[in-house]
Amino acid sequence: MDFFLRVLSPSLLAGLFIEEKVLANSIGSAPEPFRVAVIGSGPAGFYACEAFLKQSDTIVRVDLFDRLPTPYGLVRGGVAPDHPKIKSVIRLYERTAGREGFRFFGNVTYGTDMTLEDFLGHYHQVLFCTGAETDRRMGIEGEDLPGSFPATQFVGWYNGHPDYRDLQFDLSGESAAVIGNGNVAMDVVRILAKQPSSLADTDIADYALEALRHSRIKTLWLLGRRGPAQAAFTNPEIRELAAIEGCDLVLQPSEVELDDLSREFLAGVKDPVHQRNMDILTAHLAKGEDNQERKIRARFFVSPTAVLGTDRVEGLRLEINKLVKDDSGALRARGTGETEEIPVDLVFRSIGYRGFALPGLPFDERAGIIPNVEGRMVESAGGATVPRLYVSGWIKRGPSGVIGTNKPDAIATVRAMLEDLSQQTFPGDLHLADEAVPALLEQKGVRAVCFEDWQRLDGLEVERGKSAGKPREKFTTIATMLDALS
Repeated sequence: MDFFLRVLSPSLLAGLFIEEKVLANSIGSAPEPFRVAVIGSGPAGFYACEAFLKQSDTIVRVDLFDRLPTPYGLVRGGVAPDHPKIKSVIRLYERTAGREGFRFFGNVTYGTDMTLEDFLGHYHQVLFCTGAETDRRMGIEGEDLPGSFPATQFVGWYNGHPDYRDLQFDLSGESAAVIGNGNVAMDVVRILAKQPSSLADTDIADYALEALRHSRIKTLWLLGRRGPAQAAFTNPEIRELAAIEGCDLVLQPSEVELDDLSREFLAGVKDPVHQRNMDILTAHLAKGEDNQERKIRARFFVSPTAVLGTDRVEGLRLEINKLVKDDSGALRARGTGETEEIPVDLVFRSIGYRGFALPGLPFDERAGIIPNVEGRMVESAGGATVPRLYVSGWIKRGPSGVIGTNKPDAIATVRAMLEDLSQQTFPGDLHLADEAVPALLEQKGVRAVCFEDWQRLDGLEVERGKSAGKPREKFTTIATMLDALS
């Protein structure tokens, strides 16, 4: 436990190891409910709350925390505005929020408004569902030139996320490149390629829609390091790119043609999405290039080796790749040494999310997650378990899967937490009364937002959107959210 002992305060250590009492059998009963804090109100957090509150063997009181006044994480701030059906999962989360034993504390930041010591002093267990909010870097020359951005910043910007709403993206150039071929990369390309009029009836941020109306971008490069058979995008995403009004999806025949390793790959994968992607691309290739004003030029088997430019982005140097098998038999992209350069004015990297370190907790820098074994936090990979602390979602397993993937993941962690409860011991001075946490936040001067507050904000956003023919007009700063509630 060396790491854990170094990062925790002496008073907290006293609570964990000196003033412990043996767990009474009554914890989890109506007179003494099992109290859990869940930090992060995205899908993983809500699915964990649902799993706790649906089971009947243990009486649980769950408090869900988020640093923003608004819940739902990437469902609100990451799903593209022209994909409203994906956001319908919010209705399930609303039902969870209506269950007895649930409370929401928005506008509460872990580590400042409430510390690890505060949480462990007010709850039996703490579950972290903080996701993966930062981007992986390419690690190439020129990556930090003006005009080069993580794709997540652009996504947050057009979705009205308070962290990104003040960013500026210069759309006056004629060409942009999006590096990566997962669904986030596809979203960025699609938003830039679409006619702004087709976004006017979505919940896109008003300032973003206005900027897109003045965009001069005509060419969008979509760059993948491996072949089309291995691409991470889904069938609907590539179909959408091929059907954008006023825009051509342009493919290179030599890059769509399957090599022997790709044929072997397709024969061995069970998920039909890869073969369907190939069918869609092959059918589109036969149509040839049209004469539309905007072009999406999808390239495969290329990796950026440098972002070119002096004072800002002017181009990309690409290395041509080929597929090889590594020692484990997995397919990898290996550079051939052959390079080419393309002129671009903007670069968005979308090569994967990663988690970030939280105050007082262990963190695996290489994997970008909190180290854990089946959701139980550990000091380091292979290290001892950290008492009473757990993880779920992307901060547990890395950025993989879709929204629904978080449900079985959360259920598994909740099962571990309930199993551990009977074996755990707790300090004798836990503050477990219903009013203890609200009183602590009031004492600290924190304006916490409850779920009823959020429902009021939700209604105000919907009302604001009506005049513009939109489903909602989001509040895009924390200050305006709190002002509206006042």
